[in-house]
Amino acid sequence: MILDRRLFFSATQRNRDCIGDVLSRIIKKGSVLEIGSGSGEHGVVFQKRFPEIIWQTSDPELIHRKSIRSWIEYEDLIKIMPRPLEIHVEKIPWKIPLRIANSLQGIVSINMIHVAEWSCTVALFRESGKLLNKGQFLILYGPFKICNKHTSESNYFFDNSLKIQNDLWGIRNLEEVCDESKKNGFYQEDIISMPANNFSIIYRKGS
Repeated sequence: MILDRRLFFSATQRNRDCIGDVLSRIIKKGSVLEIGSGSGEHGVVFQKRFPEIIWQTSDPELIHRKSIRSWIEYEDLIKIMPRPLEIHVEKIPWKIPLRIANSLQGIVSINMIHVAEWSCTVALFRESGKLLNKGQFLILYGPFKICNKHTSESNYFFDNSLKIQNDLWGIRNLEEVCDESKKNGFYQEDIISMPANNFSIIYRKGS
């Protein structure tokens, strides 16, 4: 008997289709590494939507990795999706199986950098820059400030609530994130407005 350890995050239900539409523009054959997979709901949805790729999940929290594994079992994807990796974004180098590293086409991080210290954003770009080759993508999804201003009143209140939980958390300024990307050989290919005052930012590895 398989224990049902699935977690359910309401945001996933709201944003999975629109994020999938962004991914559909750029997904090719190979593997995609997701950093901070949370419950695993995104992972199984994208694996089913893009059967030509291998969606490699990861998360630092054991309870999340158990949920991811349970979702993989529930969706009958055991033969397709690998087990979630224990990746703490700041503990580098990330330990990734060779078959994933050798077929890697891109890295995705959804709703992660605003619930982590800034040093995690720095580490995300640094390690992604080492793993990805020219033309490969890194996608960030979530709320951002633009020119250091919130794009909505709801984001202002959300940012304050994050900082109450941890004063090192918070919605990041897009220009500062882009500066960090450039330090690691990326350029911003596109910024896409998403529902609920979020954005998908597509970065590409340069030469």
